[in-house]
Formats: sequence, structure tokens, C-alpha cells
Amino acid sequence: MPPTTPDNTPTTRGLAAQLPRNLAGNVAYFLANVVIGVLLVPYFIETLGVAAYGLIPLATSITGYVAIVVQSLNAAVSRFLTVDLQREDYAAANKTFNTAFFGLTAVILLMVPIALAVAYFAPSIFNVPAGQEDGVILLFLGVSAAFLIRSWSGNFTVQLFAYNRLDLQNFVNITNVVAQAGMIVLLFALFGPDLGLVGSAYLTGAVVASVVSFVLARRVCPHLRLSIHSFDRRRVKDLCGMGWWVVINQIGSLLFLQIDLIVVNLLFGSTSAGEYAIALQWVVLLRAVAGVLSGVLTPTILSCYAREQTGTLIRATKSAVKLMGLAMALPIGLVCGLAPQLLTIWVGEQFASLAPLMVLLTVHLAVNLAVLPLFSVNVAYNRVRVPGQVTFFMGIGNFVLAIVLPLLTGWGYYGVAAAGAIVLTLKNAFFTPWYATRVLGVEVHTFTRSMLPGIVATVIIGAAAATLGAVIQLPALITLAVAGATIGFVYLSTVWAFGLSGYERRLFESYLPQPSGE
Repeated sequence: MPPTTPDNTPTTRGLAAQLPRNLAGNVAYFLANVVIGVLLVPYFIETLGVAAYGLIPLATSITGYVAIVVQSLNAAVSRFLTVDLQREDYAAANKTFNTAFFGLTAVILLMVPIALAVAYFAPSIFNVPAGQEDGVILLFLGVSAAFLIRSWSGNFTVQLFAYNRLDLQNFVNITNVVAQAGMIVLLFALFGPDLGLVGSAYLTGAVVASVVSFVLARRVCPHLRLSIHSFDRRRVKDLCGMGWWVVINQIGSLLFLQIDLIVVNLLFGSTSAGEYAIALQWVVLLRAVAGVLSGVLTPTILSCYAREQTGTLIRATKSAVKLMGLAMALPIGLVCGLAPQLLTIWVGEQFASLAPLMVLLTVHLAVNLAVLPLFSVNVAYNRVRVPGQVTFFMGIGNFVLAIVLPLLTGWGYYGVAAAGAIVLTLKNAFFTPWYATRVLGVEVHTFTRSMLPGIVATVIIGAAAATLGAVIQLPALITLAVAGATIGFVYLSTVWAFGLSGYERRLFESYLPQPSGE
């Protein structure tokens, strides 16, 4: 057998063989999110109204805080279980799995009273349209229960992650969103539009997805068995040591990503929150797409760390940051440049005035999504304390600025959006890439240089899209299609010909299925 290089080890080849299936799963999940997310918003506006619709993403934001401890511990479990399984240390893996399972179950039971209290008092805390109070309570109950059930089932989806079966993990996620959307339409058709029924649909989707995750986990990883005897108090210390700082990081992240809608509701009312939620929907979709793209390489990074393949890890991470920036530049630029046409087609011409808000919420993602692959480096090396502290304190700063800026300037919810864009971009443009270089011991500007092509591409695409949108005097749908297709073709051809190195082309091609004859 010929010797293998760091980029051509059996493990690396095995991971590469799984990449096409993972990419297919990512694309399917992306399409499911886009289609369902895009169609549900006008459906909710038509059936519930703008003010009531704004309470649905608000409920998911609030329940994100309720489930934060569980989700953070799941992140810690992902790291330790992946390392155990990649090293084929099944005794240690069983200790990690069972310690996590019984520990997380206890934590979730402690979360239940908090979720009940949040749901009960929601109509008193937030601005709620008259007559919708009972529906809001049921909405918060259903969404909270769904969050906790999905968090609990993370004990099983983490096994899919550890074996790099992101295609199956995405299948679980697709099952959740499809079941959820299907139940919303069915229940509305049977009983009429009601916020409480949305909560029931979220709960149904979570239960179905959890059952599917359990079945798939048993097939993929038969080495793990539930046993209270495998609960290891010493492993609790390891998980909580890392998990605590992930909790702090998650709280900070939520103060960045899910505080704005809460502030808008409290300061400006439910109707303004509904309008803000419309513009925010495309940000949510773009973050979902970037999340699944960055997730493709996360098992590779953890496996390289477990097998001490540092050179491969550094090279792959640099390329991942660049490819993420270039990949996301196209949709970000098109959304920013064609925002009026997109809103007109999507939710109606009366909401086209939200185009500047959509641009403000979206444009900074050119920086803030490109750095996503770097977070996996911190997790792999268990260097999460400093990022957790920085994210937490800057998240508090974002919360304060989101309140102060609109009140001092009179910008309304534009001030809330500007606060998030400013603080999050400062963090991810400077601290995040710098800290990753400290962890890996590479040159301080390594990842900053990798981010620049995506930023430049976003600006060029946005300007070109806005220009074509103004020049093409055709119906909004035709303008959107012509401008998007033209820019997309020119951009992708240019990037492939001039924007990628040979290694980056090979990395991209490794995601694609090979001909069956090979």
C-alpha cells in the first residue's frame, strides 16, 4: 500500500466519500427551509394578520433562552462523543452517552416549570393583539415543549453527527419542518386560524422528528446502550466544564441573534414586530443555509483533531472560511440588491417599503456567516472559555445598544437592526478570526484574508443587482428572475475560473458524487 499524505489518509478519504451525501442532505434541508419559510409567511399574514404573525418568531426566540442549557450541553457532548467514537473507544463513548442522556433528562425536567411560567405570563409581558391572549399561551407552551423535546432527542442526533452522517441528521431536520408545516395547514383547515394550533403543530413536528432520530441513531451506532450503570460522575465534570462556557457563549449569541424581535415588540408594539419579522425571515433562512454548509466540515475538523492531523485541519479551515464567504455572497448580494422586488412578489407591494430594513439586516452577514467554520476549531480544541466571555459581554452590549440607539435617534426598529449589525460585525470581523489563529498557532491575519473575497463579492453583487433592478422596467417577478440568473451565471463562472486555488477546487469537487464507473 502506498504511503498516505496528511490530505490523503484513509480517514480523510472516508470522510470525503461521505461529503456528497452530506451535501445532498444540506441542499434538501436548504430547499425545505426556503420553500416552507417563504410560503408560510404570506400564509400567516393572510390568515392571522401581521401583528399575530410576529408572535410566532417571538415565541421561538423566547423558548431559545429556555432551552439554552440543554442545547449548550449537547454541543459539549458532540465534541467528547465524536472524539471517543473516532478513536473507537466504545467504553468511554458509552460513559459519555449515558452521562449526557441521564444528566440532560434531569436538566430538561428542571426546565419544565420555567417553560410553563414563561408561557403563562407571555400575554402580560409582550404586546399581544386583543383576543389572542389564550392562543399566545398555547403557542408558547407548544413551542417550548417542542424545543425541549428536540433538545432531549439531541442525545441521539449527536451520534449521527459523530459518524459524519449529516445526511441523516438533515433528514431528521427535514422531517421536523415538513411535519410542522403540514400540521399547521391541516389544523388551520380543520379548525380555523389560531396561534394555539401553531404551537400544537410545532409540538407534533418535534415528536415525529425525535422518533426518527432515535431509529436512525440505533442503526448508525449500535455500540451505545442505555444503562444507568454507565453514568460517570467524573465525565459530568468534563461535560459541564466545557458546557458551562458554551452556555455563556449561547446566551451571548442569543443576545445577538434573538433579542431584536423581543425589543421591537416591547418598544414599538406587535404590528411593528410583525413587520420586522417579515424582513428578518430572509436572515433566518440565510443563517440556516450557512449553518448546514459549515456543518459539513465540522466532523472533519473534529476527526482531524482526534487524529492529530493539524496541517490538514488548518488548510481545510482556511479554505472553508473562503468558500463560505464566496458561497454566501451570491444570495446575500441578491437579497440586498433586489429587496423591493423580492418583497413585492413574496408578501405584496404594500410591504416593499421594508426593503431598506431587509438590507440593513442582511448585508453584514457577508462577514458574520463567513466565520462560522472557525467556531468548530474552538470546540475541537475545547477552547470555549474566552469566546464565551467575549460573546456574553458583547451580547449584553448589543442588548443595551438595541434599546438606547432607537430611543436616542428616533430611528425606530431601524435602530434595533443597526445595533445588531454594528456589534456582531465588530466581534466577528476582529475577535473571532484572531482567536482562531491563537488556538491553531498560525499567522494573525490568516483567516481575515480568507474572509475578504466574500466581502468584496457581496458588495459587487449587491450593486449589480440594485442596478439591474432599477434598469429593467418589467414586472417584479421577471426582473427578479432575469437579474438573478444573469448575475448568478456571471459570478459563478468568474469564481470558478479565477477565484479558487487548485486545492479549493478539489475540495469543492469532493462534495460532488463521483461517476459510478470510478
